[in-house]
Amino acid sequence: MKKTVVINVVGLTKRLIGEHTPFIKSFLKRGQASYIEPVLPAVTCSVQSTYVTGKWPTDHGIVGNGWYFKDECEVKFWRQSNKLVRQPKIWDDIKKEYPNFTCANHFWWYNMYSNVDFSLTPRPNYLADGRKIPDVYSYPAQLRDEMQSTLGTFPLFEFWGPKTTINSSKWIADAAVLTDKKHNPDLTLIYLPHLDYNLQRYGLDFEIISKDLNEIDAVVKNLANHYEAIETRVILLSEYGITNVNRPIHLNRVLRKEGMLAIREERGLELLDAGESDAFAVADHQIAHVYCKQSKDIERVAELMKSIEGVEKVLYGDDLKTYKIDHERCGDIVVVADKDSWFTYYFWLDDAKAPDYARMVDIHKKPGYDPVEMMTDPKDKLVMAKVVGKLLKKKIGFRTVMNIIPIDATLIKGSHGRLTEDVDDFPIFISNHVTGDNDQTISAIQVRNLIEDHLLN
Repeated sequence: MKKTVVINVVGLTKRLIGEHTPFIKSFLKRGQASYIEPVLPAVTCSVQSTYVTGKWPTDHGIVGNGWYFKDECEVKFWRQSNKLVRQPKIWDDIKKEYPNFTCANHFWWYNMYSNVDFSLTPRPNYLADGRKIPDVYSYPAQLRDEMQSTLGTFPLFEFWGPKTTINSSKWIADAAVLTDKKHNPDLTLIYLPHLDYNLQRYGLDFEIISKDLNEIDAVVKNLANHYEAIETRVILLSEYGITNVNRPIHLNRVLRKEGMLAIREERGLELLDAGESDAFAVADHQIAHVYCKQSKDIERVAELMKSIEGVEKVLYGDDLKTYKIDHERCGDIVVVADKDSWFTYYFWLDDAKAPDYARMVDIHKKPGYDPVEMMTDPKDKLVMAKVVGKLLKKKIGFRTVMNIIPIDATLIKGSHGRLTEDVDDFPIFISNHVTGDNDQTISAIQVRNLIEDHLLN
């Protein structure tokens, strides 16, 4: 068996590889590269599950970063149990044939309770007094303590939110190296999310993102140098390409105006009541799952979705099978944005009645993905002073709400999720194990077998 590492550089595309990524550019030049046809939806959880199972969302069931849990009548995002992925993963299959095979998974999603030998994944502590404390979950359990005693506490607030920095990706990379030095796994999966942040904030503005590209290039260089020094087959890949957007679309507001959305009011603020709604949308970047309470409404809602400016595709019925997303978790309708647009979860019509979580980083309460969580109000010159004040209050024991997130979807300039047309915006697969021609286009379900080939051939 040949030792292999898969480094997932989120958002990396051919378009981004150049003067600001000198190491990745050199790695590409001496290695072998392929474009990966995007998965629909081209979002983290769906793509990663496709890569590790070699199956489409219609088979593995991960139809997005979140979906409507019909038995609970709740929308849930960013769940973590590996049991949600309903197909065997590459490590499950290889372990059957090679009992001594070992695998480490550093921050790829659905990491908890999987069959890997070493795992790390973000898992904050939610204390009884309302505080959220940065932490990770690991298997074996002592791995968490070993990593944080050496590297410091995982910088959770630099992993997501307005304070994101390269430090979270660097921590994950450094932890992977420590795991490798101590346990020497045959296969290691590493997730580096850094490019996700400013590419969504600012789009493909190289005057701004050049710094981010340089930073992730340095992290990749350190990882590749470590692994290549011990004769490891190194794969760099990505999940999707992020492209420029300028139009947020509020599907739930459209459904509300049609009288199909159920709203509850509590303490003067509005909440979406998904279980009571005739139809509602679960927004996830540039795709949205629309769930209808009664099948007789599907055609009507589909026609309504088609009438919205910025909507490119409205999929239902046999369309869902064609796009390999048909599954019991899938919406009755899947709506896809055009290249300039993306979908918000917003359902209120008056910002004064927006739920309290709308102005907070709260990935579990929001009934949809919210990239604006990475922003603070650019018009508020005192916002950082407010943040410091709130943190001081928390530190001395007072309860305070971190309501610093603006309700302004126009701030977002980059998104993903749809099937991009230009191969320069496709996700990429680069390897130092050269076996054929460059610039081929491969299917996303081939990635699993390519990783296995690196290990076994």
